[in-house]
Amino acid sequence: MICRSDITNLKTDIVEKVGQKIIVKGSLGRSRAFEKEATIEKAYPNIFVVKYEENDRNVTYSYTDILTRTVEVEVFDGDSYSPLIPPPVENKRKKVEV
Repeated sequence: MICRSDITNLKTDIVEKVGQKIIVKGSLGRSRAFEKEATIEKAYPNIFVVKYEENDRNVTYSYTDILTRTVEVEVFDGDSYSPLIPPPVENKRKKVEV
């Protein structure tokens, strides 16, 4: 479940990273995926704008696209790329015997 605080924290992270290079990964459906280099151009209350380098095109994404993992974003920190949101940790449920 996505909480309001998750969205607020993500907005803050993206606002701080405006102008930085990123890699955007996503699915185009039917086993087709894409991975492109881009730059975060602007951040708004509900969306943020990304400019792809290969075709000089602007695309908008919502913050929930990242939180629901529809799109994955990796940010360039000067040396390497690191995920904006860490990969999910699987919680294994333990059986409770009564």
